[in-house]
Amino acid sequence: MHVPLQLWSAFFTLLATIGPVETAAVFASLTSGIHRAHRTSLAIRATLVAFGLLLVFALAGNLFLVLLHVSLPAFQIAGGILLFLQALTLTFSKSGLSSISEGEHREAERPGDIAVFPLAFPVIAGPGSLSAVVLLMGRIDGLTNSLAIIAMLILCLVLTFGTMLTADRLLGRLGKTGTDVVGRIFGVLLAALAVQFVLDGVRAAT
Repeated sequence: MHVPLQLWSAFFTLLATIGPVETAAVFASLTSGIHRAHRTSLAIRATLVAFGLLLVFALAGNLFLVLLHVSLPAFQIAGGILLFLQALTLTFSKSGLSSISEGEHREAERPGDIAVFPLAFPVIAGPGSLSAVVLLMGRIDGLTNSLAIIAMLILCLVLTFGTMLTADRLLGRLGKTGTDVVGRIFGVLLAALAVQFVLDGVRAAT
């Protein structure tokens, strides 16, 4: 099966901004000591809520831009810069822009449901992935292409769900070094894609 390069680009952009391995690390930290059945329930709900949020941005992102009187080229440049900043944090092995702060981490440790906050937002559906899905939908035309982007989004979320279910084993096998290597590889790929978004925005604006 031949997959167009544009879809590969969309897949890697979403995969890098969602960050399945980073999500697994946060999930393992927040759910340590929780019964396996409850962890599975949290992972399912977090994935579904994140999908709903990302889908809203995918379908209505351009409408939001129109209402705010922001042109697509302007958002391409701004979104590209945001993704490039996230790429830098991944490349230098720091927490990405979708990670939670220390204060948010402490709040998440209090009794309550963590599926929506912080797992669905901002860990899975963070500023980077929300911007990315709007940018990706803005650069294509037609129902078929839109459905293809959504399919790539679903695939990335399925992979993320899988990493949450196997977080302990995955992180145990990768270790700190392996996790850093994966993050840096995605960081380099995301940096190139982010620059391309900026170039597309500049080209469209001139």
